[in-house]
Amino acid sequence: MTSVKEHPRALLAGASRRWVRMLPWAVAFVLCVALLPTTIVVLTADYGLNGALASALAVAQAAPLLLAVVQPLRAWFVIFTADVAGALVLLGVDFEERLLWPFPPMEVVGYVGLCLALGLRERRRTVLLVWLATAGVNVGLGFAAPHGTNAMSLLLTILGGVALLLGGVLRERSEVQRRLAEQETISEAERGRRTLLEERARIARELHDVVAHHMSVITVQADTAEYRLDETLPPDAREEFTSIAATARESLGEMRRLLGVLRNEEAHGELVPQPGLAQIGQLVEATARTGGPVEFTPCEAEVPEAVGLSAYRIVQEALANVVRHAPGATTHVSLSVSRPDDGQGGEQPDEGRGRERLTVLVVNHPPPEPPAGPLEVGGTGHGLVGMRERVRLVGGTLDAGPLPDGGFRVAAQLPLTEEDFT
Repeated sequence: MTSVKEHPRALLAGASRRWVRMLPWAVAFVLCVALLPTTIVVLTADYGLNGALASALAVAQAAPLLLAVVQPLRAWFVIFTADVAGALVLLGVDFEERLLWPFPPMEVVGYVGLCLALGLRERRRTVLLVWLATAGVNVGLGFAAPHGTNAMSLLLTILGGVALLLGGVLRERSEVQRRLAEQETISEAERGRRTLLEERARIARELHDVVAHHMSVITVQADTAEYRLDETLPPDAREEFTSIAATARESLGEMRRLLGVLRNEEAHGELVPQPGLAQIGQLVEATARTGGPVEFTPCEAEVPEAVGLSAYRIVQEALANVVRHAPGATTHVSLSVSRPDDGQGGEQPDEGRGRERLTVLVVNHPPPEPPAGPLEVGGTGHGLVGMRERVRLVGGTLDAGPLPDGGFRVAAQLPLTEEDFT
């Protein structure tokens, strides 16, 4: 099995801004262009080194700085070897005592830039080994110093160590920030997933109550059919009603066993009849007493229980968000039944009912005074996620978002027949 080897990335390649990504290349290019001729001039004019040898050392000490942007450790091997070789070569020439040895100033500048690149890329162990190698060679060459050792001979060790430390600190700080960002992304995704699962469980419990009511009615009607109907009811019909009652009772038991795990022992309120369109008015009145003026346009149409329950929950969550985020804002809540036309202004004669929709609209204006913060910090955690789940449950659509004037709008279209449920 062959593995694809990834090409090393340049320093700061993951930065969001382009100028930051180009910064290492720019610094390396400037150092290379500046140090290459400077090294040749200093080694030949000040130290008296042969021109060809000075040029070779200058290329070996400056050119790999461009490689350091991508592979600083490999560049270090080349530059470190060239610096040590240059120090040994200078032992063969007679230079003034005032000149710095074993590493001239231009070599120190290039090496410090290289150490900064190493600190930004390599791990702690590698950085420590690089510094120990630098210090060891510096101390070892000190014993062969032509004019005796002094504090300036340790300049490369000190500045190199500072550059390595600075680069390492910057790298670890960037790594910590990256991991925090990844963790926040994972936490946000997990929070959304948990909210979705909680809302689905809540919907399942409420649907259980709705369906259980209808199944119970079927069971009672089937069990009492032979007593409510004519005594001349045929035996086959009686057996049919008995079978219907037994099947409904068995289905009801199976459903309760499957969905029973979704019930919380403390969720006693979920055992009461579920709210619908008739209770939205009470919800609006309660909100108007605490959150601000609310205008309500009711709808007297008969709708399926699942649609009525979804409409109630959508209005409930929308009004709760108004109270939390826009206290005191004027809010409009309207319910209406609409039937799309055929595009020519007429109504559908046959299938119009199948395309009827209950429109739930909640619009709030900006608050009279911008709140310092939301009244409720924790919240339910459902919000638009729960609304979208309820709308998707009955095959409807949801449009929610801020308005240009600073308000917010929630509009849901819910189909009124089971044929449209998806």
